[in-house]
This record gives sequence, C-alpha cells and structure tokens, in this order.
Amino acid sequence: MRLLHARSPHECGSAAGRASQPGSQDHRRRALRQPLPLHRVSTDLSGSGSGCRTQEGEYTVRSDVEYVRPSTLEEALAFLADKGSETKSLAGGTDLLIDIRSGHCKARYILDIGRIPELRRIDVTGEGLSIGAGATIAEIARSREIGLLAPVLQKACFTFGSPQVRNTATIGGNVANASPSADTLPPLIVHEAVAVLAGARGERRIPVELSAVGPNRSSVGVDELIVRFILKPAEKRYGEFLKIGRRKALAIARVSMAVLAGSDHGGAIRSVRFALGSCTPVPCRVREVEEFLTGKILDESVVEEGGRIAARKMIEISGRRPTAVYKEPAVKGLFRRLLYPLVKNE
Repeated sequence: MRLLHARSPHECGSAAGRASQPGSQDHRRRALRQPLPLHRVSTDLSGSGSGCRTQEGEYTVRSDVEYVRPSTLEEALAFLADKGSETKSLAGGTDLLIDIRSGHCKARYILDIGRIPELRRIDVTGEGLSIGAGATIAEIARSREIGLLAPVLQKACFTFGSPQVRNTATIGGNVANASPSADTLPPLIVHEAVAVLAGARGERRIPVELSAVGPNRSSVGVDELIVRFILKPAEKRYGEFLKIGRRKALAIARVSMAVLAGSDHGGAIRSVRFALGSCTPVPCRVREVEEFLTGKILDESVVEEGGRIAARKMIEISGRRPTAVYKEPAVKGLFRRLLYPLVKNE
C-alpha cells in the first residue's frame, strides 16, 4: 500500500512533505518508487477541491455551507422560493453527501427534507397508488400495497444497491437526480407514473417519462420539490424488471429494462408498456416495441424480433458508441429473459 500524501492534517491541500537528504536510506527508497497516477482519484484525496481528507480519515467540508431542516412542507417551499438557486435538497443523501465530500457540490444551503411527514406517505387514493417522494427504497420494497399495485417498481427496489443504501435512499431523490442508470425510472415509466411537484407558484404534474431532460438533468425547478408519485394500479398483469452490470451484486446498471403486459383469454398481448434504462441518455419508453408486441401471441421468434427492435432503438437514440459492441447483444439477451415467462411453447 502506498501513502499518497504523507502530510499532517494541518498541511492538507499544500505541497507539504519532509525533504530527504541525498544519499540517505530514505532517499534511495524514494528513487526506486514509480510515480502513482491520480487519474480518477477523488479530488479531496488529491488535495484539491473544497473537501479535504485527513490521515485519520476525517473529512473537512466548506465552512460556508449552511444546514437547514424545515419541519413542514410549507417551510421547505418558502425557503426554496427565497434561496432555491443556492440550495440542494437532502433526503437520503446517498449521492449528495458524496458530492459534498468531493467538493463537487457548490450549494450555499443544504435543505434537509428527510423529516417532513407528508413526503413519506404511501396511500391508495381515488387517483391510484400514491407514493411520497421521501419514501425510502426499503419502505417501497416491503410495502404490501406497492407489491399488489406496482409490482415492477417493487422488484426494482429489491435489487437497488445494498441494504444500507436501500434504507436511506428515497424514490424522489432517485428520480430528481435523473441518472441514466436510475433503477426506479424504467418501472415508474411502465406504471405511467406522474410526479407531483410543489413550489411557491403552486402545484404541477409531469409524467415521470418526461422528468429527465438529459443525463443528470431534471425538469424539477430550483424552487420546487417532488412531493409524491401517482401510479395507475397494475393488478393481474405480468410485470418484470431486470438489469445487468459489471458484477453480480451492488452494481450500477449498464442495461436495465422494465415491462408491464396484459393478455387476453387466448394468450395474445392486449396491452404492453416497455422501458429501457442505463443504455440511453435518459430512461425512456420504447413504443416501437410495444406496437410490435400488441396483438401477438408470444413465441420465440416474436421475442427475438422484439429484442432486435429494442436494440435498434437503443442505438438510434444513443448513437453507435464503442459500448454498443456489448450493449446491443446485451439488450437482446435481457429482453429475451424479460419476456420468456410469457412465451407460449407448442
């Protein structure tokens, strides 16, 4: 193990270090060492940025950041109306705290909304299934109502990160971050979820499908919060979510997809919604696949062609990047696994 920065906590961020004398044993050892590239090493570890890590493993954070914790939604919205452009909202913090430590977060205020009760409710209403934006992934994974009415979303939450992350991360934060690999976005899209946003100007609703306008770029305004999601019930339908990554567990998805399908008494697909994630700039619904599958009884040839359409659409959206060499067959293979339980074997 090589010590990257042998310096005291008080020297963090400076070119400190004790110069060895020529000819000394320490100097000879240093001459034999190879330089260690700092490519992709976090900025706080290289001594730059606004964060700094000491030899004891403790982090120092910018002293000008102010932490605010409202007790009601009204208080939070009032603060955002005044300071929204300088504020980052903190719910689970699984992404934001990393940005703060590394110095990538430039916000002047951190607004902790994790203790606001109305953001954590899970209810069945006249509009459908209502999931508070502050509900954690673990709460969604064990909710009986969500298991019955939004099975695809619940399956995605079972495979989301580690138990520690699931206990902390929130569905609202996962959507608001607008990451291409966000696990909850494809399931929310096939459930035709609507995000309810609140701000000083009132309430507005947007389909979750339109919530991400680019990689890590959300349509949520700086003075707004996602309050809840409303999903259409999906009882008695086949639903599945699958993803693949570079390892078997705790992996960031490289390709993900979700499907929600219903069939008639003869086995033909009556309605279907299909969404891709991770392999496109933003998770998206692929209507060409839906149109192809509707009205068909699924057999191996139909599923194979559906996979080809999905892969072709992925390349059309993302461009033929170097990753297409493995993502194209990965999309086809994952699509086959996704729909295989519906295949009618003669």
